[in-house]
Amino acid sequence: MSVETIEKRSTVRKHAPRYRVLLHNDDFNTMEYVVQTLIKTVPSITQPQAVSIMMEAHTNGMALVITCAQEHAEFYCETLRRHGLSSSIEPDD
Repeated sequence: MSVETIEKRSTVRKHAPRYRVLLHNDDFNTMEYVVQTLIKTVPSITQPQAVSIMMEAHTNGMALVITCAQEHAEFYCETLRRHGLSSSIEPDD
């Protein structure tokens, strides 16, 4: 009788790269519109968070909206753009 060794392969899961969704300041949309659009676009954002994001973009020229998987980041960015807001994504280092 022979003994066989079965090799078990370890599975290492890599985390999907994360991306930051950025909101850029603009001089066209009202603050209220920006807040409402953020709340509608990213369901996890509360009204106080949306106000804070809007104010940061207004004051500093840009604000972080959310950090998430690339597919979601692209969706949020495109949705913000469709609503007339200036948005971009970048890798989260």
